[in-house]
Amino acid sequence: MDNSYKIAIIGGTGKVGRHIAARALENGYQVRMLVRNPEKLTFRDARIEIVEGNVQNLEDIRKLLKDCQIVINTFGQPLKEKSFYSNVTEKILEVMADLQIDRYIGVTCGSLTINGDKKKILNRVGAKMFEIIYSNMMIDKKKEWHILNRNKLIKWTLIRLPFIVDGTEIGFIKENLTDMPGTKITNRDIATFIINQIENLKYVQKAPFISN
Repeated sequence: MDNSYKIAIIGGTGKVGRHIAARALENGYQVRMLVRNPEKLTFRDARIEIVEGNVQNLEDIRKLLKDCQIVINTFGQPLKEKSFYSNVTEKILEVMADLQIDRYIGVTCGSLTINGDKKKILNRVGAKMFEIIYSNMMIDKKKEWHILNRNKLIKWTLIRLPFIVDGTEIGFIKENLTDMPGTKITNRDIATFIINQIENLKYVQKAPFISN
């Protein structure tokens, strides 16, 4: 894929998103980010194009995605808030279809269980506890998965993550399609993995687990 392509990042101010933007720039991509409040940005780079807006607003998403070729969604929200991940993803895919953008990379939690998984008993127990404690979020996360899984036109990848730690990049990432291979991963390793998926289509229309 041409490195002059422009990447639209949703969730670019979060724990992972800021490193995705930096890694994209290092790889020669253009970057545009949706930011709710630009004044609260903790990092700045003149090469990043900022679009001020709300992820729940369809027109703001359209403004973000215009002239982009890749969409990376790492949007996150506080656990206590009403979950609307599926609604955001649905809006993104709608605009992508209108603008004929066909590459989407998103993230979700490792507790998401889908058909074909072969989780170890400890991971099954952990996923079940998440479904009980954060039932509304997990219901919405499963809905988001179904929205993506039904979409056969867009080259989507949904990456399932363990606990995220803020730390130095380790440089070694375990990958598995049916079970979580570890309990944690650094935000910088996630950023590297995501940027690598732009050209690597190994996980198109799949939901791999990754960890350190």
